[in-house]
Amino acid sequence: MIYFIKRLKMRCIWSWAGVVDAWQNEHSFRSWVWANVVSALFALWFLSGMELALILILGVLVLAAELFNTALERAVDYISTEPHPLAKQAKDAGSAGVAVTAFAAGLAWVIVVFS
Repeated sequence: MIYFIKRLKMRCIWSWAGVVDAWQNEHSFRSWVWANVVSALFALWFLSGMELALILILGVLVLAAELFNTALERAVDYISTEPHPLAKQAKDAGSAGVAVTAFAAGLAWVIVVFS
């Protein structure tokens, strides 16, 4: 049990370090955080129940997608900084993942507002 708690503590520390690093070094992550702050404030003001939960959860998923994209970009850059078609495809796919997640969040807002 003590081993489990120590590992859990370390996982939390490592995860938080990743968030802090992304905040400090990734403009896109900061932009999505601020977009989520605005979205969450509107959601808290105008929505309740499942609609509120849906908007807040989708906002968190956009942040998760951006963190995954950052990890992918850094791994590709670590392997080589030379241009390569597969590296571009990997980075573009990561970016598309963020865009699709953000589109889902935006679509949810449109459905909630106009339904």
